[in-house]
Amino acid sequence: MSDVSREATKATTRATWLNIGGSLMLGLFVAYLDRTALSVALPSVAHDMGFAGDHMAVTSSWALTAFLIGYSVANVLGGVATRKWDPKAVAIWTFALWSIATVCVGFTDSVAVLLGCRVVLGIGEGVYWPQQSRFAKAWFPPTERSKANAVIQYYGLYVALAIGFVLLTPLYQAFGWRVLFFITGGLGLVVVVPLYMMKLKPESQAPYPSPATQASSYRLTLESLGGAPFLLLLFSYVMQGMLFWGVTLWISLAVKSVGFTGTSQAFASGLPFLAAVALAPLMTRISDRTGRRVLIASLGLILPGVLMMLLPVVSGGYAKLALITVALGYYASSYTPNIWSILQTSAEPQAVGSAAGIMNGIGAGGGGTLAGFLVGLTNAATGSYMAGFELLGVLALLGGFSLLLYGRVAAKRLFVWKAAVFAS
Repeated sequence: MSDVSREATKATTRATWLNIGGSLMLGLFVAYLDRTALSVALPSVAHDMGFAGDHMAVTSSWALTAFLIGYSVANVLGGVATRKWDPKAVAIWTFALWSIATVCVGFTDSVAVLLGCRVVLGIGEGVYWPQQSRFAKAWFPPTERSKANAVIQYYGLYVALAIGFVLLTPLYQAFGWRVLFFITGGLGLVVVVPLYMMKLKPESQAPYPSPATQASSYRLTLESLGGAPFLLLLFSYVMQGMLFWGVTLWISLAVKSVGFTGTSQAFASGLPFLAAVALAPLMTRISDRTGRRVLIASLGLILPGVLMMLLPVVSGGYAKLALITVALGYYASSYTPNIWSILQTSAEPQAVGSAAGIMNGIGAGGGGTLAGFLVGLTNAATGSYMAGFELLGVLALLGGFSLLLYGRVAAKRLFVWKAAVFAS
């Protein structure tokens, strides 16, 4: 290859990382601000809408998890229904849909409207999520897949959670909860949607597109999703969904319950996610270089599970925050980027978007909904958010062992397949 060709290839690669990776990273950053705004504003929303006091635990759980109910259904159905549509178009209209719903929250005084808008937010983001896997699969080579997933589906998410509480809490305190929803929803309409229209490209122009010739006749089956091992992968993802959402939905109130208030509450809420951002470059580098993605992802649930189970053993707010920070930081940097690389390798190319939607819908949507109620109702019964977090640790352990089993079953399945091919 000539120097000119080599430089042209590098320029194209840089443009891909910036236009595709960078735009989607910014989009997910804004998406997670939309998701977490209610966690920050919940005390005032509850007061103004009349569900503070005795009904706080149940109604708050519904308000926080209504998003996940819509998210669960839309991930599964959206991943399947949109597999023949271009991911660029789907990403644009879904982002616009949930941004409008977020703005509408700022205008309402009705719990019913609040819940409805949260469901629409979940539906929009649920259909959107599988498109990210389609972009990662189509635009980046397998040798850089963990890095690509980290950029597209990781950094924006965890940067938003790391600094989102710090950004949103002062806005909420200065201007009230209504302005908070106007700002977060407005960012999607004014910034992200136009950016996607300009920078994202159709899948037909991608270097690794899904085979278009089979799209019209392609049938989605368990085998196309990766066969029986996919069920172990799915169980693992349900358990991580409970860990992630159980902590994320309640972290702001949990740290307040152990002594963090005001500015320190905002920083403490974002600290576990800041740890995730800091650890991610190292873990994705190790994953891409070694290829030991299943083992690394499994330990990303097992070790954090043990740490969360130690919460009752330590006393003091700082010690508990340290355990949560290390647990969430290691889990997120080890499990999250790798699980999507594992899925994108095991599922058939035409089924990647559908598989991602099914796994994220049932895992994050279904598991997250259960975890939201688990932590909220455990706190109502025991007076402690930490008791709920301890239960999440047990579930994370189960998910980690499920993924280890997946690795053994998938390896055996691959060996049998290669033997059959060789024999034929």
